[in-house]
Amino acid sequence: MTLSNRDLVYFFAGALHEPGDAISYYVTQRLQEFYPDKTVYHTDDGEFELEKFLKAGQCTGKMRTVPMPQRNAVWSGVDNPTRMIVENAWFEIDWRNSHYEVVMLYHARENSYHAWIVADTEELAGALFRRVCAWETEVHGEIVVYENGSWAKSEQLFQSIRSTTFKNLVLPAEMKQTLQNDFSSFFSSQSLYDQYGVPWKRGVLLVGPPGNGKTHTIKALVNWLEKPCLYVKSFRSSRFRTTQESIRSVFARARRTTPCILVLEDLDSLVDNDNRSFLLNELDGFANNRGILVVATTNHPERLDPAITERPSRFDRKYEFNAPAIPERVEYLKQWNDVLDAGMRVTDDEIGIVAEATDGFSFAYLKELVISSMIQWIATQTPGGMHTQLLQQASALRNQMQKGLPASAEPNNPSSMESEEED
Repeated sequence: MTLSNRDLVYFFAGALHEPGDAISYYVTQRLQEFYPDKTVYHTDDGEFELEKFLKAGQCTGKMRTVPMPQRNAVWSGVDNPTRMIVENAWFEIDWRNSHYEVVMLYHARENSYHAWIVADTEELAGALFRRVCAWETEVHGEIVVYENGSWAKSEQLFQSIRSTTFKNLVLPAEMKQTLQNDFSSFFSSQSLYDQYGVPWKRGVLLVGPPGNGKTHTIKALVNWLEKPCLYVKSFRSSRFRTTQESIRSVFARARRTTPCILVLEDLDSLVDNDNRSFLLNELDGFANNRGILVVATTNHPERLDPAITERPSRFDRKYEFNAPAIPERVEYLKQWNDVLDAGMRVTDDEIGIVAEATDGFSFAYLKELVISSMIQWIATQTPGGMHTQLLQQASALRNQMQKGLPASAEPNNPSSMESEEED
């Protein structure tokens, strides 16, 4: 059957006027009328990202200009590219010597996406569906970010953390080595877990006040382990009615991406009375979390239920990230000193004096100390004055700390992987 432009326009208009619980039946019925000798295959699975699949060269084809495709622009900040999400479109696709018509519609009232694959047989339609979803699940040079009920691959976030390594991570040497051994042994010991009947899954909780290296550690681990990383920003969603549904979606995606690292930052803000039991069940219920390394962080362990923090089968190991001691403060200040302009640099003895004066400072406060001192030095450019500026700023920041005020270098969420802060 040859479809006219008028047929296609009226088809879209009619579909989008259907209520959410009727749209899938209406479109399936109409497409079957258009293509009586073919299979119509429906899905509302969010992993079916056909346009990404097409743009990546995994198939050939185009988006029809009639009916007019509709895209939604998503702004992610001044320094990030605008994402254009297809909401309503009709694709003509060729894949593995077969031709497909694919219709994609977004139902605003129900906040739901639907896709219909028209193919010669159900087997061909199913094959395309599975391949697109499998390809979307694969991770290559990206961080997969969960926000507002949806997953998005972020190559930009992946590239932004590439410079964060164990080499520039400032922690006590023994702790740093233990972290590396703990995480690497998990991914390299699958056969041993299987041999002794131990479930191949792991949960680790990083605990401590903000600004002391938890997020830096996660970034270093992601780079070092070279495993797919799934990063959860929030379980809240306009797509799902409850956070329980978001939690189910997160763990379902992780189980399809194994082996992988699942990052739950600021766990105390992700968990509430309504979803606690659901999260516990996903961590340690009947579902198989084989190959999943869950890494969670919290600045406030006292806000977490003991069922989360004390039961080993959920988080097998807890690492404490407290304010750095003198050796770590010296090492951190030396790292900064090495990249300063020659006129700003201080001596090793002066670094030792500053380290002594900054007892109780987090890495975030030490960063603010260096930056604020640089600004003051630039204003005066006094030879040898950087050491004096550091001590003066240390005194001012200590007063600020005693009043309970945050370092000005800390953003609203200083522990975010998307932040450049020291936590």
